[in-house]
Amino acid sequence: MATDRLGVGIGWRPEIDLSIARMPGVEWVEVIAENLHPGHLPAALTELRARGLPVLPHAVSLSLGGAEPLDTRRVEHLAAVADELDAPVASDHVCFVRAGGLDAGHLVPLPRTREALDVLAGNVRLAQSIIGRPFALENIAALLEWPDAEMDEAAFLRELTERTGCLLIVDVANLYANARNLGTDPAAFLDEVPLERLAYVHVAGGVEVDGIYHDTHTHPVQPEVLDLLTELRRRAEPPGALLERDGAYPPDDELAAELAAIRGRL
Repeated sequence: MATDRLGVGIGWRPEIDLSIARMPGVEWVEVIAENLHPGHLPAALTELRARGLPVLPHAVSLSLGGAEPLDTRRVEHLAAVADELDAPVASDHVCFVRAGGLDAGHLVPLPRTREALDVLAGNVRLAQSIIGRPFALENIAALLEWPDAEMDEAAFLRELTERTGCLLIVDVANLYANARNLGTDPAAFLDEVPLERLAYVHVAGGVEVDGIYHDTHTHPVQPEVLDLLTELRRRAEPPGALLERDGAYPPDDELAAELAAIRGRL
């Protein structure tokens, strides 16, 4: 395994902090790094840490694939949060979020070219030198693919891990979204991506609107997403799997049932 065993976890959000604290079967949590301030952690997170639950910071704003110089202040913030949490791994995404002084407001896919890979790998190495602990990158859900790709996504990620030593977060919900919207083959991705570099897995819900599947994190997990988790499990033993929920929070028993379904597929 790429990391120590984590088990089944859930994305920590303030709106469900009490639910998470009392929910059976939660073995770890992931937090959005930009929402935390070192020295002023929420009491509910501090209590989870005191109970021995790992708390892993997950960034959304580093823009590691951006052509502009890396904003090292954002990386230093992630490093400080990871240090305060004593996190075994920190993470972000294979994407960019800023260009030309503008913020996209969401995760934008990268062109899968040698030039883009060179930029990404250089920024990842710089981030790793600041973070000083294992660093993982997640595949994203995309509504478009740039033309003139020189490799598929799995090959792109494999070379990234070879050049930087980074770990991977495989989001099976994003694989499903890309299959629906872009016609990609999740099984081929799982066959080719370096699962020996797996840090953990993300699972989330979504919904189709007007023929487009949206990775909303506010709807129940689709059975097909759980099926992809099963497919991944056939190929490797994930150190951990995490349920992401970012709104429209259901009753505790529904969240617990989704965690149990994830555990069952592992």
